[in-house]
Amino acid sequence: MEALSDDFEENYARFIAEAIDCGCIWGLEGAEGWALCPSEKYSKTDVMPFWSQPEFAEVHCRDEWKDYKVIPVSLEEFLEDWLPGMHEDVFLVGVNWTEELEGPEVEPLDLLKDIEDELS
Repeated sequence: MEALSDDFEENYARFIAEAIDCGCIWGLEGAEGWALCPSEKYSKTDVMPFWSQPEFAEVHCRDEWKDYKVIPVSLEEFLEDWLPGMHEDVFLVGVNWTEELEGPEVEPLDLLKDIEDELS
C-alpha cells in the first residue's frame, strides 16, 4: 500500500476513491468517544479525522490516542448519518491526515457532495 503524500489534494481525492472502492472509511474511537482535534482554521471548532485505509488510522493510536481503536464506518452510514450529523454539530472532517496530523479540514456537506458527485 502506498503511503499518503504531502499533497493534501491528492490525499483528499484518494480518500474519496478508496472509500467508494471498499465501501467504508476508518476513524478512531476511545472510551470518551471519537477522536477530535481543534481546528487549525477556526477557533472553537473541532475536527473529526477519518482515513481511507485502516493502516493510515492505526499510526495515530499513540500519545493522547494510545487507547483508541481503529473502527470502520460503512460509506452508506457515513454519507447518510455521519456527515449530516457532523454538519449539525458544527464539526469539520479531517480527511486522510498524515502521520503528523496534517491534512485538509473539510465542511461535512462539501465532502458529502464530492463523494456523491464521484458516485454519479
